[in-house]
Amino acid sequence: MAFFDLPLAELRSYAPTVTEPGDFDAFWKSTLDESRSAGGDPVFEEIDNRLTLVRTFDVTFSGYAGQPVKAWLTVPANADGPLPAVVQYQGYNGGRGVPHQNLLWANAGYAHFMMDTRGQGSGWSLGATADPEGSTPQQAGFMTKGILDPATYFYRRVYTDAVRAVDAARTSPWVDAARVSVTGGSQGGGISIAVSGLVGDLTAAMPDVPFLCNFERAVGMTDKDPYSEISRYLTVHRFDEAAAYRTLSYFDGVSFARRATAPGLFSTALMDEICPPSTVFAAYNAWAHEDKDIKVYRFNGHEGGSFDHLDEQLGWLRERVPRG
Repeated sequence: MAFFDLPLAELRSYAPTVTEPGDFDAFWKSTLDESRSAGGDPVFEEIDNRLTLVRTFDVTFSGYAGQPVKAWLTVPANADGPLPAVVQYQGYNGGRGVPHQNLLWANAGYAHFMMDTRGQGSGWSLGATADPEGSTPQQAGFMTKGILDPATYFYRRVYTDAVRAVDAARTSPWVDAARVSVTGGSQGGGISIAVSGLVGDLTAAMPDVPFLCNFERAVGMTDKDPYSEISRYLTVHRFDEAAAYRTLSYFDGVSFARRATAPGLFSTALMDEICPPSTVFAAYNAWAHEDKDIKVYRFNGHEGGSFDHLDEQLGWLRERVPRG
C-alpha cells in the first residue's frame, strides 16, 4: 500500500460538490412513514447464551415495508434499569453473527443492539435476515441491486431497516430511549451516517472508516470492491450511468452528514483503498453538528485503527454518554 489520495492538509478542507435530488427529504420521509405504518411491535426473546456476565435477547423487528429483520440485544447481566444504548451496523456482507461474538459495548455498561443486514451475512459473519425484494440485472454483490431506481435500490431497504432498529431498541425496557448512539465500520459506518441524518435525536454517532460516501469520487478512484461493483456494472450497462448516479444521490453519506444533529467521531486511514480517505473526509467535513472529531491512521488500510480505535470510541462516548 502507499499514500494515493490527497495530502492530509487538503483532506481536512476537502468539500466536494455532492448534488442532492430536490425531493431528497420527501423521499426519505415517505419511505420511513410507510415502513413505520406497516410494522408491528418488536419481539425480544431471551436466549441461553452460555455466558454469565451478559444477557442476550434474540430480536425480530419490522424494517422496510414491515419486513422482518433480526438483531441481538445484549445487556450486562447485573443491569437493573434502562441503559444508554449503542446500535451497531455491520460491514459489507456481514451479519449479526453469534451471541458471544460482539460483547464490547455490553461489557462497557451499555445496552448493545446489533442489527442484521438483510440479504448479507455470508461473507465473514453469519446473517439471519433475507431480502425478499427482487432486482433487475446486477453485478455480483449488493451495490448495483436495483440501482436504476431509488425506489428499488438495495440501500433504501437497508437504511430504513437501520432507522427502524433505533425505533426497536428504544422500545426495550433495558434501553434509555433518550440516550441512543449509533456506530459501525465500513458499510456499518456509512449506515450510521445515514441514520444520523434521518433520526434527529440521537446522542452520538461513531462512523468508523465509513463506506457509501462521495460516490462519484469513490467509484472513479478505486478499483477495489465494493465500489468497483458499480464500475464493472457500467462497463456493460454503458448507457445507464446517469440513472445509476441519480439513484446513488439519494444514498450518499455526504447528504446525510449535512443533516446530522448529534456529535460525531469518525475514523479514516490514509492507505485505505476500499474507502478512500477523501470520501470519508467529504462526509466528516459536511457533518452538521459542531462537536465532531476524526482520528486519522496514517499507515493503515481498511482496518483503520482496529482495536486502538475501539479504545478511542470507548473514551469518547463515555464523555458524552455517562453510564450512570
